[in-house]
Amino acid sequence: MSLPRMKIVLVTPEIPWNTGAIGRTCVALNLELILIKPLGFSLDEKSVRRAGTDYWKHVNLTQYESWDDFLEIRKPERDALYFFEEHGQQSLYEPKYDPDGYLIFGCESAGLPRSLLDGMEDRVFHLPMLSEKVRSLNLANVATAVIFQAMKPQLGG
Repeated sequence: MSLPRMKIVLVTPEIPWNTGAIGRTCVALNLELILIKPLGFSLDEKSVRRAGTDYWKHVNLTQYESWDDFLEIRKPERDALYFFEEHGQQSLYEPKYDPDGYLIFGCESAGLPRSLLDGMEDRVFHLPMLSEKVRSLNLANVATAVIFQAMKPQLGG
């Protein structure tokens, strides 16, 4: 099995234990975790380490000062960007994921900024929910579900 090249991007995450849990998933699957500042917490916080347990030191972590810095430095192809929002036009099950793709998630309270999504409507996906009683799911849970779906071909699915 080849090493995964997919990247997880958290844009201005607010809750340290979500970032820690996502970091732990990244370690498990050898994925890079990219954080776009500002962060709603310090990476020195115990909660980030606690959620990632003793795995946090193994996270392949990259940080950028802003979304624009990320775009300027990484220069990702448009078709390699996958944005996840509760109101995305397509289900996360629809795309054929680029193995070098970027799975992009917004902050817990507001999601992704509209400015990032303008003109990218065809690149915005959602995780289907069957009950109207739930407004949204926990960021770490959504990210994990998306990651495993996106990597299904690489994981033998």
